[in-house]
Amino acid sequence: MPISTANRRLARKRAGGRCEYCRCPESHSTQNFSVDHIWPQSLEGDDELTNLALACQGCNNRKYNKTGAHDPVTGVEAPLFDPRRQRWVEHFRWSDDKLRVLGLTPTGRATVAALDLNREGVLNLRDVLLLRGFHPPDDD
Repeated sequence: MPISTANRRLARKRAGGRCEYCRCPESHSTQNFSVDHIWPQSLEGDDELTNLALACQGCNNRKYNKTGAHDPVTGVEAPLFDPRRQRWVEHFRWSDDKLRVLGLTPTGRATVAALDLNREGVLNLRDVLLLRGFHPPDDD
């Protein structure tokens, strides 16, 4: 069953036009973002707003049906970041040059690695947005 139009609209509005994982703005993307199931439908995740997040195509494709990944520091499996139940700033911070997302916790580090939050195209976009004053987001 597809996500309702109302829930899709509310999820997009709540995200403020940014990917809830890598924080890139949809307004500067070449592709529309997806409304992602935080807990995948393949694992019986539902279409309720509490299970939906706005995701760019890069993050959405890399996340696929993952719910966890290995923390590169400890090697232990950690849950991926959940934008509905966790605050971004508690698990991530920006590098000093504001281009890279750094994981602060096992969840943050596992998410950075699994979703490749610092992939080349995203770094290039952040660099341009930083020069224009559109990065980092005010609420990070």
